[in-house]
Amino acid sequence: MSETLNRLAAVIESRKLANGGNPEKSYVARLFAKGDDAILKKIGEEATETVMAAKDARIDGDVSKVLYECADLWFHTLVMLAQFGLTPQQVLDELARREGLSGIEEKAARKDVLRDADESHKN
Repeated sequence: MSETLNRLAAVIESRKLANGGNPEKSYVARLFAKGDDAILKKIGEEATETVMAAKDARIDGDVSKVLYECADLWFHTLVMLAQFGLTPQQVLDELARREGLSGIEEKAARKDVLRDADESHKN
């Protein structure tokens, strides 16, 4: 599974302007040229389309649109990760770190870390 993500991430990385990406020939290079806001807007659009497809599937039972829209959402999320110098492997590592943790406990631990960091900046 991660091989597909890694291959796709490598292609996305190659589309960055600094790596020779051409906005006239590449949709991803065009997104990179437009900057963070364009990438984030696209993620918002894809997230909304994914939610709407899931709502439709709940009614008509056709999950094919959910799969299609989720793939679009994942793709654009990979573009965002690349924009911020992050990789799919880092996301997988974070998910692995959380594996076996209660969601409630994990969220509380994050709040503790943020609180401790905030207090250390005040001192």
